[in-house]
Amino acid sequence: MLVPAPALSSAEAVSFVVVLAGTAGDPGAVAAEQAAALGFTVDYLYRSALTGYAADLTPPALAALRADPRVVALEADRPLSRTEVTPLGIDRIDADLSVTAGIDGADNPRVDVDVAVLDTGIDQDHPDLNVAGGVKCAKEDGEAPRSGYGDVLGHGTHAAGIIGALDDGEGVVGVAPGARLWAVRVLNDKGGGTTKELICGVDWVTATRLDADPGNDIEIANLSLGGFHTVNGRRMPGDDGQCGHIDGDLLHQAICRSVEAGVTYVVAAGNDTANADYYTPAAYDEVITVSALADTDGRPGGLGGPPSCRDDGDDTLANFSNYGPDVDLIAPGVCILSTVPPDGRVPNSSPGYGVLTGTSFAAPHVAGAAALWLAGHPGARPAQVRQALVDAGSSDWDASEDLDGIKEPLLDVEPF
Repeated sequence: MLVPAPALSSAEAVSFVVVLAGTAGDPGAVAAEQAAALGFTVDYLYRSALTGYAADLTPPALAALRADPRVVALEADRPLSRTEVTPLGIDRIDADLSVTAGIDGADNPRVDVDVAVLDTGIDQDHPDLNVAGGVKCAKEDGEAPRSGYGDVLGHGTHAAGIIGALDDGEGVVGVAPGARLWAVRVLNDKGGGTTKELICGVDWVTATRLDADPGNDIEIANLSLGGFHTVNGRRMPGDDGQCGHIDGDLLHQAICRSVEAGVTYVVAAGNDTANADYYTPAAYDEVITVSALADTDGRPGGLGGPPSCRDDGDDTLANFSNYGPDVDLIAPGVCILSTVPPDGRVPNSSPGYGVLTGTSFAAPHVAGAAALWLAGHPGARPAQVRQALVDAGSSDWDASEDLDGIKEPLLDVEPF
């Protein structure tokens, strides 16, 4: 017979799982008897996977159960949390060490910055993204017209997750968790577009800075897109040094005006193993241009082996990445895990998450970093943002395969 335990406050009780011997009898009856005798309440009764129950036990009740031959095991309840993956790119740029990012699995506080993603749109229903709104500028090509700024291809949603996926204990986490994301759909559902659609997006972003509502001001625009700059069918350098007023580049003029209005532009260098000087908008001096690092273990040293999805060397310039003096920073861009729409258009993806490669996914690491820095320096000018990111960059990567001989800084946000 059990000796009743003396009454103690519930504050002294600790949650335990109690396992009963197979010969103890009906677990419900035994649990009820022990609970009545020792003064606790049964939380859960187990009959199938285990035989026993869970309850909050005071030290005397725990001692009594340990002495009861019907009890074969007692284990303190262990905390569990939802599973959130810190992608290797986040680890490599030390976003997990940023005080502003505050990556700890708790969705609070969110980074208080507005970032536009000029791309294929963003899946506005993705539970890991804080999508504030958006606009459609894209024209469909060979597909039925689709209204809205939602994303079905996955390119824009993937970039968005790198920038600001929520730190909520689920899925993945972005560089600037919870940043407000604005979907500016300038590419169609095949990933194509033209200058007029992109200018439409740049114009819309700029308008947020010039209207009467200070609450919608977009501070950063991510452009994971571009192409070779051609004049009369010939490839030409993409920056005339005068914001497009000499060579008549209207996209350049639009971006310069947007930068003047206070928007920091982050642009992918391109994936043609070519000099980014011939690639727009990457060549523009007014933007932050980003090349792609191949990183396989989230740490320096080049010891991680080849990436899972490619054959690049660890900690080297990705063998597809554009290069040249127009590149301001390098950031992870190979085999990057991030958010995607759930319909499976992204190869080798699970619902809501997938792996993609390209400077398109290096740039949003920098856009997220810009958001972190601006969160602590509201109102800073785009040139100040770029200088801060460059100054904080690391040289801890292998530039031996960089064809221009210029070792651009590797993005590092630990100081932010």
